[in-house]
Order: sequence, then C-alpha cells, then structure tokens
Amino acid sequence: MADIPTLGVEEEFLLVDPASGAPVARNRDVAARAAERGVDLQLELTSCQVETATDVVETTDDLRGQLVHLRHTAAEAADQAGARLLAVGLPPTLPHEFPVTDTERYRDIGERFGMIAHEQGICGCHVHVAVPDRDAAIHVSNRLRPWLPALLALTANSAIYRNADTGHASWRSVLWARWPSAGPPPHFESAAEYDAAVQVLCDAGVMRDDGMVYWDVRPSANFPTVEVRVADVPATVAETVVFAALVRGAVMTALDDERSGEPIQPLAPYVLKAAQWKAAREGIDGDGIDLETHGTAPALELLAALTERVRPALEAAGDYPLVTAGLATVAELGNGATRQRRAWARRHDVDDVVAAAAAATLETR
Repeated sequence: MADIPTLGVEEEFLLVDPASGAPVARNRDVAARAAERGVDLQLELTSCQVETATDVVETTDDLRGQLVHLRHTAAEAADQAGARLLAVGLPPTLPHEFPVTDTERYRDIGERFGMIAHEQGICGCHVHVAVPDRDAAIHVSNRLRPWLPALLALTANSAIYRNADTGHASWRSVLWARWPSAGPPPHFESAAEYDAAVQVLCDAGVMRDDGMVYWDVRPSANFPTVEVRVADVPATVAETVVFAALVRGAVMTALDDERSGEPIQPLAPYVLKAAQWKAAREGIDGDGIDLETHGTAPALELLAALTERVRPALEAAGDYPLVTAGLATVAELGNGATRQRRAWARRHDVDDVVAAAAAATLETR
C-alpha cells in the first residue's frame, strides 16, 4: 500500500428563515460574519447557500475537528445574520425563489441555463484526495465509477422537498442530473482526452467554463487532487467523516490497482445510470444494483462489500474501525434521508424536518 494521501472536504449548506424554514438570500451577510471569526465561507450559485472548506489534513481525526469547527462557526454566523444553517441536500420547505448570487460568473450562468440554475438550492459534499498527477486522477475516476452508487446511497439527504416526500432518498441527485455535465463521468483514457472533451462542451455552450464540470468524479481544477462529488451534504459530521474515509480508501485502492495493472471492470453506461437512479431512489433503506452481477442486493450489503474491497487501504490509514463503526451507526439510526422521513412521519409538518436537520447539522458525536 502506498503512502497515505492527504484529503480535504467541502460542504455546502442551506440558509433558511428560523421561523418559516424557507430559504433566505443572506449568504454575503453570513460570510462576512464568519470572516470576523476567521472562517472563509464561499458563496454558491444561489444566495441562500454557503460552502465551507477544510484545510488539507492527514487524518480523519483532524478532519472531524475541522468539520465540527466550520459547521459551528457557520451556524453562529448564520444566527447573527438572522438565518439558520442546515446540512440538507435540498430545501425541505417551499421556496419562493432561488436568487442567483450577484457575481458576474453566477449571473451569466443564470442567464445561460435559465430555470436549471434558478431552481437550485442544491447542497453537496466534495472530497479531495491527493494523487500524483492529472493522469492518475483520470485513472482513479475510471476505477471509482462502479462504487459511486453505494457512496450516493450512504449520503442521501434530500427526501423531503417543497413540503412533500419526494419518494427518493436523494432527490438532489435527480435534480442535479439536469445539468448537461453532471452524473457519473465517462471513461477517459488520459487527461488529454478529458481536456479535449471539456473543450468540446465549452465550445458548444453546454458549459460556461471548466468549473462547470459537474461529473461525480473529476480531476480538481485548482488542486493536485481527484475530487469526488457524488454525495448530498451528509446530515452529520460523523457521516461526512465516514464518507471521506471511504473515498480516500477507494482512491488508494484504485491507485494500487492501476499500478499493478488490474483490469477495469466492464461497465455498460445504462447499468451505471440505473444503479445511480436506484441509489437515489432507495438510499440505504432499500436495495441497490450489484454492478458485478447486475442483480439487486440491500444497499447496506453493497456498502459492506465496498468496505471490504478497500479494507487494506482503510487499515493502512487507520480508518477501518471508524468506517465499520460508522456504518453500523448508520444501519441502526439511518442517514439524512431516513432522519428526514422519520421527522416528516410524526405530523407531516415540515417544521419537524427543519428542526431535525438543524440539530443533526451541529451533532458532534
């Protein structure tokens, strides 16, 4: 097993009105107040969102500490700005609008892509893992494709949207797929082939720039990393840490497989698309598609199989006990989508969903 790569995590959060739970356009105010506390929040496409980013870290213990600090600082800044911070993939309540953040780039995206951009409020989680170079990032991306549905099922956190149960654990991923450059990435032979494909999409006006490569895995445009962005923002810090640990283990395993010349599993695009939809529909509470057999199996079994597949990497990083314990907790208590539905079932009142999401956002265990 090679040296343990560093990692970093970006989490996107929704800002809502404390009384109504409706999204509120206060990201600039929240970011300014967070800056007074020494935390730099990024502005997202819609002005009801902010994003945090950890430093580059070596251990999941360090990652956990940073995530707790960033979530609590962002929540305090939101509270001072008259908003509430939620770790949810989509707004549980019915928004009046999703105003686009007033920057030149975001205004242009809003004009070019219309309602796809204006019906956003979509919050995800992105894990960066260090890789040797961009070609390595492409080879890792190819090898991660079969594992993306299981990772989506694990992090699904957008079951309740616009005052209704969507019937999907991750409705975020269904809406996100409307972007022409979203979803599981194609198989590329090299970084040069990837760059050529991105240029074609930009020249065609399908993307404004390479920052709009929204595939679930991509080589980072700004860092020497591969970026895995398949997830809803998880409900809790603990779930984010488990997700990040699994992603790093999967990247390490992919790098080792590439070095040893392990063949890549053939994967028909229609099967991968079906598995992705199945994961969005069922989350961890139902079945997923086993991409080796094309049969179905409980999502938790598929996650267990992924964990065992990358176990040598997890053990090398010291993360195997953390991941197995975290998955056991998720199996017992559910993930974000499970929590949302449990809250919704009490009275079919979205206020319960918002309250449960707000509590989970700041949960530290």
